[in-house]
Amino acid sequence: MSPAQRDEGVEGGLDRAAAILGAFDAAHRELTLAALVARCGLPRSTTHRTADKMIRLGWLDKPAGRYRIGNRLFEIASLAPIRLELREAVLPFLQELHHATKITVQLGVLDGPQVLVVEKITGHRAMPMLSQVGGTIPAYCSALGRAILAYCEPAVIDAALAGDLPARTPRTLTSAVAVMRELTAVPVRGWAVDREEGNIGVSCVAAPIFGPLGEVVAALSVTGPSQLVRADRIGPAVRMAAAAASRAYSLRR
Repeated sequence: MSPAQRDEGVEGGLDRAAAILGAFDAAHRELTLAALVARCGLPRSTTHRTADKMIRLGWLDKPAGRYRIGNRLFEIASLAPIRLELREAVLPFLQELHHATKITVQLGVLDGPQVLVVEKITGHRAMPMLSQVGGTIPAYCSALGRAILAYCEPAVIDAALAGDLPARTPRTLTSAVAVMRELTAVPVRGWAVDREEGNIGVSCVAAPIFGPLGEVVAALSVTGPSQLVRADRIGPAVRMAAAAASRAYSLRR
C-alpha cells in the first residue's frame, strides 16, 4: 500500500468516526445500533465495524447494548483551552453569581451561528428544557449569543443573522433588524436579554467576557423563570460578574 493510499485510509476512517460521533447530541446520548446507523448515514456493517474500533479506543462505550460517548473523549475534551483555561478562570464567578441569585447560571462561547454551552450550574432549581453542557443554542435569540455578538466584527454578526431566523416561541425576534436593535443596546446597558424567546416562561440576562486584548471571548448568564429573572434587578450583578471574570481570564493569558 502506497503512502497516499494509507493517508486516504486514515482520512476515510476519521470521516467515519466523525459521522458516528456526530450522531450523538443532547437529545440522543445513547443509541442502539439501528438508531446510530440511521443518524450517522453510514452502512450498517461499516457503522458496526467502526463503532467496535472506537469502543476499543475508548471513544465509545456500549453498556446494555446501547452506544454512548466514551470516557476517553471526555478526558481529551477536558484538555481543550476553552475548558481548561476559560472555565477555570470563570467558574468562581459563576459560583458566586449562582449563590447570589439561586438561579441557573451558564457560560457560553460563540461557535458559528450557535452558542456552545461550556459550563452550567443549576443547583436545586433545575430547568431540563435548557441546553446541557456541550449543547448549543442559536445565537440570534439567546442572551448569551447577543452578549457576544454585540462586540463581534460585522462579518461575524452578518453570518449569525444570515438566512431564516425561525421562531422558537411567539416572542422570538425573527428579523435581523430587530436583533440588531437588541445588539446595539447591549454596550449601553452592559447586558443582553432574552425575554422568553427560547422557552415560554423562561428569561435570560447575559454579559460579555473579554480577553486581554479587549476581544470578546465568551458570555455568562442567569437563566430562569421570567418572574424571577428581572433584567433591571439581575442585570447589574451579571455585568459585575462578567467584568470580574474578564479580569481573571485576562491575567491567565
